[in-house]
Amino acid sequence: MANPLREIAGPIGPLEALFDLPVGTPRAAVVFAHPLPTEGGTMHTKVVYQAAKALARIGCVVLRFNFRGVGLSAGAWDEGRGEMDDYRAALTFMSGAYPGLEIWAAGFSFGSYIATTVGADDDRVCALIAIAPPVHKYEFASVKLSPKPKFVIHGGHDELISIKLARHFYAQLLEPKEFVEVDRADHLFDGQQGEVGDALADLLEDFTCRTQ
Repeated sequence: MANPLREIAGPIGPLEALFDLPVGTPRAAVVFAHPLPTEGGTMHTKVVYQAAKALARIGCVVLRFNFRGVGLSAGAWDEGRGEMDDYRAALTFMSGAYPGLEIWAAGFSFGSYIATTVGADDDRVCALIAIAPPVHKYEFASVKLSPKPKFVIHGGHDELISIKLARHFYAQLLEPKEFVEVDRADHLFDGQQGEVGDALADLLEDFTCRTQ
């Protein structure tokens, strides 16, 4: 179930945001970041939507939000620097709204770079989730050094980041980690967005950072 659109406080003004809520008491809190704003990415992108719904189904409360300059969010595109600040602000909101819950950092494409990079260095975050990480463009240096649990989902026919390149990136990550390939899927998982949600649910249904 989703709450109506609302705002959270951002570094340079309000950020448009949306909650996806589980039935019952949430077991974890997830901050989910969307794809590249300059290519039309928003918190309503289909993969983000399906992933958030799947996480809610397995008991997570999910905060989706629009980066600066997207939708009703204040500001303008800042080539990743300001977007990292936006993500930190969303973490601050979530940790205040749900104190005591595990916080998982998640994102799709560009959003996975922002979420996992910020999450790797933020003590409030205990797990990192990357869907179609753009490892052809960003180093993900802090993610490669992080001992936190990491989950990577990638399309087998991703035309932007080859599955070979994604697996090479995954091989550089420290344990614990898990990798799921979605067969035949392109970068946007066109027509297969539901499979991304199913993969997330399968990976994380029984997961808790406390068992790692």
